[in-house]
Amino acid sequence: MAAAPSVIPWWRPDRYAARRPNLLKRQAILAAIRAFFQARGFAEVETPALQVSPGLEPHLMAFETRLEQGDGAASRLFLHTSPEFTCKKLLAAGEERLFTLARVWRNRERSATHHPEFTMLEWYRAGADYESLMEDCEGLLAAVAEAAGAAALTWKGQRVDPFGRFERVSVAEAFRRHAGIDLLATAPDPWKPDTAALAEQARRAKVRVAPDDDWADIVTKVLLERIEPNLGRDHPTFLVDYPVSLAALSRPKPGDPRVAERFELYVNGLELANAFSELTDVAEQRRRFEADMALKERLYGQRYPLDEDFLAALAEMPPAAGIALGVDRLVMCAVGAQRIEEVLWAPVAEQGT
Repeated sequence: MAAAPSVIPWWRPDRYAARRPNLLKRQAILAAIRAFFQARGFAEVETPALQVSPGLEPHLMAFETRLEQGDGAASRLFLHTSPEFTCKKLLAAGEERLFTLARVWRNRERSATHHPEFTMLEWYRAGADYESLMEDCEGLLAAVAEAAGAAALTWKGQRVDPFGRFERVSVAEAFRRHAGIDLLATAPDPWKPDTAALAEQARRAKVRVAPDDDWADIVTKVLLERIEPNLGRDHPTFLVDYPVSLAALSRPKPGDPRVAERFELYVNGLELANAFSELTDVAEQRRRFEADMALKERLYGQRYPLDEDFLAALAEMPPAAGIALGVDRLVMCAVGAQRIEEVLWAPVAEQGT
C-alpha cells in the first residue's frame, strides 16, 4: 500500500476554499491589466515558451528539453526565463507598443516570493525610454489596486500607497544613504571596477565579504542586506540608474557612461519589476552576453547558447524601452498574501503533494 502524502494536497476543498477569494481578485487584476494596455494602444502578443536561448542572466537557471522531429533528428531547446527576446523580435518586425502575459520558468527558485513556473507581464514601447515606463507603472499599480478593491498595496504588514507619488532614488544615492558607500568611486572604469575598494567600504558597512567575491557579488550583497529592505516603505520606489556593468540589456545614460538607464520597482522591499531603455548596439550586446556566460560558467559550470536570430533582429530594432513585472508578486501585494502559492490557481507540485 502506498504511503499517504505528508502534505495536504492543494486541491482539497477546504484548502482551496481559503485561496479562492484571492484567485477571484487575481482574475479581476488580469482583466484590469489587459484593459490598461489596450486603452493605451498596446497589442497583446503571445510568445513561444520553447527557445534556442532561455535568457542569459548569469544567475538564472533554465529548464532544458529536446525538440524531436519525425525523422529522428532532435535539437536542444529551453523553456524561456523571460519572453524578452521574442518581444524584441516583434519590435524589429514593426510592432510599436506590445505587452504579453507570459508563463515563464526558472529552475532552482522556490520560496515565499519565487515559484518555478510563474506569470510575467512584459511591455515594450518603441521610440521611448525608461521614463515612459515609470509613468506606465504609476498608472498600472493604481489600476491593479482599484481592481482588487484595495486602498493600499501590502507586504509584510506594511501598507504602501499606490495612488500617490512614487519615489525615485539612484543606485548611487541609495548606497550612500543606506550603507555609507560611494559606489561609483569604486568603478571609475565601469568595466574594470575596483573590487578591493568596494570590499573595504562594504566591511565598514558591516556587510560580510568573502575572499572570492568580485565587485558584482559585493554590490549584490549590499543591495540585498542594506538597500532593498529600505525601498518602497511608504511609497512605491523606483531604484534607477544602475552601474552599466549590472545592466546587460540597457543603454548607457547620456552624460554619465558609468550608469545605465535601468530601474527596478519596489514595494516595502519587495522587487516587482525590472526595466531598461534597451541596448541596440549589437556588438556591445554580444560582448555583454559573452561576459555573462563566462561568469555563469565560472560560477555554475554551465553556459547557455546565444540566440543569433535575436542578435540579428536587434540590428533592426528601433530605440525602445521594455520592462518585466512579476504578476504573482503584484497580486500578492494587492490581496495581502504572504506566500506566492496563495495567489496561484494550481501551484507546481512537489513530490509527495
